Amino acid sequence: MSMDYSAILHALQNATPFDLYRLQSAIGTLLQRPESLQAIKQALKPGLEVTYFHQRDNTLREAVILEIRRSTVILTDKKDGQSWNVPLYALNLQGVPTTIHPQSGEKKKDKNQFTIGDSVGFRDRGNREWYGTIVQRNPRTATVLTSMGTRWRVDYSLLFHITDGHARQEENPPLLVVLEPETEA
Repeated sequence: MSMDYSAILHALQNATPFDLYRLQSAIGTLLQRPESLQAIKQALKPGLEVTYFHQRDNTLREAVILEIRRSTVILTDKKDGQSWNVPLYALNLQGVPTTIHPQSGEKKKDKNQFTIGDSVGFRDRGNREWYGTIVQRNPRTATVLTSMGTRWRVDYSLLFHITDGHARQEENPPLLVVLEPETEA
């Protein structure tokens, strides 16, 4: 059974911080159920290629399992070549789609709708369009590296996805209100 993450997040928009905390606690308990973890472990073996959800990048990553432990796996990430200790429940064995989209009629975009590596566009204060790639997700802004080599911190609500190498046309694209280029370190 696949969950509609977009609909769930939309339904939780009016939840209080306490409601969310209580749900987080209940979900944590569900994640640790021995029968669920055992079922996952039975489907695994060292050398198996899997995908797992990489929370920081907000995307699925490909990896190879090295070792299976009680509630985690040690795997090698195919993108960065590093070994990671990942919870069993972070493995996407069913191939579930993980993209979160705004609900119909909802214009507000947030961090959940963007991943590291997304091609995006935005308008600066002079109403010029810029295109680039998200290189970092921050709590309120994304760091975008443009094709010109400049870095911008852009509010998520001001970004639009680029598909097939072309900017998606939007009615009344948002004007940039708070946008400052980052300096290269």
